Amino acid sequence: MNALALLWISLAAVFIGFIVASFFLRRHRESAVAEAGWTSTSEVFIDPSTNRQMRVWVDEAGERHYVVEGRQPSS
Repeated sequence: MNALALLWISLAAVFIGFIVASFFLRRHRESAVAEAGWTSTSEVFIDPSTNRQMRVWVDEAGERHYVVEGRQPSS
């Protein structure tokens, strides 16, 4: 196999790796579940890139967090 073919195979493997990893990574301020001490807000929206319904939660410091609607606070 020549060097150019190895380069293309390597680039394809990296690209596929990034795609697979993106399924398991959360976005900025997105949490799997609401943490204890967070307060639910009335703000709900559909995430346009994942088509999931998200609710905004606020922690004691006033930071916003996004949780898939229906997920309960952790114990």
